[in-house]
Amino acid sequence: MTNELTARHINTLARFCGRRDVPELTSANLQSRFGFQRADVMVLFGGSILFGGDVLAQAMRGGIAKKYVIVGGEGHTTETLRLKMRQSYPQLQTERLAEAQIFAAYLKLKYDLVPDYLECESTNCGNNITYLLRLLEQNQVNYHSILLSQDATMQLRMDAGMRKYCPPRTVIINYAAYAAAMTIKEGRLAYAKDIWGMWDIERYISLLLGEIPRLRDDAEGYGPKGKQYIAHMDIPQSIQRAFDALKSNKEGLVRTANPLYVTKN
Repeated sequence: MTNELTARHINTLARFCGRRDVPELTSANLQSRFGFQRADVMVLFGGSILFGGDVLAQAMRGGIAKKYVIVGGEGHTTETLRLKMRQSYPQLQTERLAEAQIFAAYLKLKYDLVPDYLECESTNCGNNITYLLRLLEQNQVNYHSILLSQDATMQLRMDAGMRKYCPPRTVIINYAAYAAAMTIKEGRLAYAKDIWGMWDIERYISLLLGEIPRLRDDAEGYGPKGKQYIAHMDIPQSIQRAFDALKSNKEGLVRTANPLYVTKN
């Protein structure tokens, strides 16, 4: 497979997984799409790359939501987050910190912003959602709309998890933390633009490839017919074809679940 075709398949999966319901996170766009200017709650999930912290900061400055939450304990992305944050901000001691605490420390250091709540116990996309909802209930946060921002590779699965567990008629707004595009530079795969804290390319491909088997509603997937972690999700044929082609060319990169981070409640 040529690098050009590989880049095309990567971008196909990226657009599918990295859902954004508005082109930019502004009050005007929320009003146009959903009929209100502020979500009741905005949540940044700690599985995001570092740039997710900037997305949350800009949302807070823009008054995009009434309450702001960062969710994330320790999972498969945590050590990478700790390392990259230390490299960029050596004054931040990230060792043993939960993902939510790392992002909160970054928000305070760079923007002097403080979120309303941190959830520091969850270990995977499933209990990211259930522990979040438990936190909102415990703090008597009433909401009819909730804005989710996760790493773009996992955004669609976060939406499917929220649809399974959230109260009926809750408006779910998706805004993936970044929108990456793959291109060819000097004959090699490369990102079209720099994004702070972005995954190395092999890891990015691995994360994207790992999502499609999880999103499938079959015996091996996370949907109602499988592990029942998420609501039903349809996989269009174009996405399946891109996945199959990329998998055949990148055999061994499909990310498998880490048993260390299964839900223990």
